Amino acid sequence: MFSKFPKSCDCFVVLPPLTKNNTVIFGKNSDRPQYEVQEVILVKGGIRDKKLKCTYITIDGVTPVNSVILSKPAWMWGAEMGANDKNVVIGNEAVWTKNNEGEGDARLKRLLGMDLVRLGLERASTAEAAVDIITSLLEQYGQGGPCSEYDDSHFYHNSFLIADPKEAWILETSGKIWAAEKLESGYRNISNGLTITTKMDKHSENLLEKTKQLNLWDGKGEFNFMRCYSSGGDEQRQREGTRLLKDHTSSPGFHVQDMMKILRHRESRICRGCDDTFPTQGSQVSCLSATNVNVHWFTATPDPGMSFYKPFVFTQNVKPLPSEVISPKEPRREHHLYKIHVDRVGTVEDAQTTRGCKRLEAERLAQMEKYLDTPVGQSSLGELDNLFKECVDAEINLYFEDTDEEEG
Repeated sequence: MFSKFPKSCDCFVVLPPLTKNNTVIFGKNSDRPQYEVQEVILVKGGIRDKKLKCTYITIDGVTPVNSVILSKPAWMWGAEMGANDKNVVIGNEAVWTKNNEGEGDARLKRLLGMDLVRLGLERASTAEAAVDIITSLLEQYGQGGPCSEYDDSHFYHNSFLIADPKEAWILETSGKIWAAEKLESGYRNISNGLTITTKMDKHSENLLEKTKQLNLWDGKGEFNFMRCYSSGGDEQRQREGTRLLKDHTSSPGFHVQDMMKILRHRESRICRGCDDTFPTQGSQVSCLSATNVNVHWFTATPDPGMSFYKPFVFTQNVKPLPSEVISPKEPRREHHLYKIHVDRVGTVEDAQTTRGCKRLEAERLAQMEKYLDTPVGQSSLGELDNLFKECVDAEINLYFEDTDEEEG
């Protein structure tokens, strides 16, 4: 496996009773190679072809599928994170394990972990269903292939944090082998290492026997998935993420803003600037409710510490996302918002622009509170049909306003 682990990516979830209004709050930072553009796309659900071309391989399709919003590296089919119109969210993490031959050889082109994120969102109506769908696809097709467009030595196995308004699941894999843990309260984070130990609510068929066949367990004592399969990870960032969750849930009412603060934490390396070798290329926060409107926030730009989390809501007549956050088919794949953000903010600590982004974000957070706090029927959400585009336009206008002021 890849010998020098990139120190990248973190997923978080906080569940009732620690959250405001009994919501489930999900957050993820996607750290990717420098200059790899991450776009945000909306894919409407409906009828699909019988065959589906993923990043590297073609698999059997299903139809119909859900509508999804995805934050994804522009070069691949799959996604780092996203949500669907059934109120399911998924993020994945790179992990490295001791099972690296045959079906566990991650160098071979199969399904990427990011493909599995998108497939789970397109096909599942609940978090548990997503676990079942992803693991079924994993067992049928396997996982593997270069996870960087330009570096074929960058490959890994995957773990997933999957949530809906009722519960969350941690799913950790090693080749076609997997274990899953159900969460119904409290908080949890995953970074780049296995975390499931002895509590497994679902797992591969004949898991213990397969582990013995791989000479990873002698059959004595209590079976511990992490101890058997882990070959290392970023334990320090894992601990820091847990500490931040503990600190921010020490008072009742954990909310969207708290998750954003965690995802912007620099000292822990959870948030990475554009000049890092593995910067935070995109970020997502989702607020999930069984009764109220579900809101998903995406930066569509690198470095959440200097970005504007823009809200998105699945409405009956939701409009397509603006071209400014969708990458053109050109070598650099820089969509318009990415380019002006990096040119304006990503390379220089521009205090004026950052303050402007924080002001826009605060305005949208206040606007969305009434939807997060009150049961609202789909018929009353028409004013949110074009919400994400309005936010993107406001951010772009801010950059150009600041430029005009400087020139003046």
